[in-house]
Amino acid sequence: MSAALLSTHGLQAFYGDAQALFGIDFALAAGELVAIIGANGAGKSTFLKSLTGLVRAPREAIRFRGEPIGGLPPGEIVRRGLALVPEGRRLFPSLSVEENLLMGATARRPGPWNLQRLYALFPILAEKRRQPGTSLSGGQQQMVALGRALMSNPDVLLCDELSLGLAPVVIREIYAAMPGITAEGMTVVIVEQDVTMARQVSRRVYCFQEGRVSLEGLSADLTRERIAQAYFGIEAAHA
Repeated sequence: MSAALLSTHGLQAFYGDAQALFGIDFALAAGELVAIIGANGAGKSTFLKSLTGLVRAPREAIRFRGEPIGGLPPGEIVRRGLALVPEGRRLFPSLSVEENLLMGATARRPGPWNLQRLYALFPILAEKRRQPGTSLSGGQQQMVALGRALMSNPDVLLCDELSLGLAPVVIREIYAAMPGITAEGMTVVIVEQDVTMARQVSRRVYCFQEGRVSLEGLSADLTRERIAQAYFGIEAAHA
């Protein structure tokens, strides 16, 4: 793999005295789409929160464009070019769809993403732009959350559980928009419970288990058996 755009080195993370990540080594090249899979509690969301400053991390444990960024404030990390689509969407209930989207532009980073382009990607949002963001369906709210992150014109887009709680037809619609997002070389990390979907859309896959990387490889090369063993552990590999 070419030189990493974003990488972690022995990354550990804690919630108080409870350790959630145990020495995560991760590398992401510019233009890649990488998926992170794993069971609930494996540390996937904590990893994304560490990358974006929502969970404290040692300064040198995370590097972006060669610079250490571990533990920087979340706003500073957004300004540097990382944006998170959080699990559960986290829209502002008092704001309209359009106002929620515009919140993503406060970083004032230059780039191709603006309201016009987002509305072309997700026409339903243009139709409902004056409605409260939380009045939309779950899938439409996920489009707003994704659009809000894109409005910061990030270099790296981090997506936490895009498909969680959504109907299969809605999941397909959201992932159908991904080529339009990555067409200009945007780098993307997706945390995804649907292993089949994760393999289909990604170039490489990392599997987390109990706060550690249990498997990493090219999506096309990983067999179901290897993924099952890494996902569930040796004892549950044949379940």
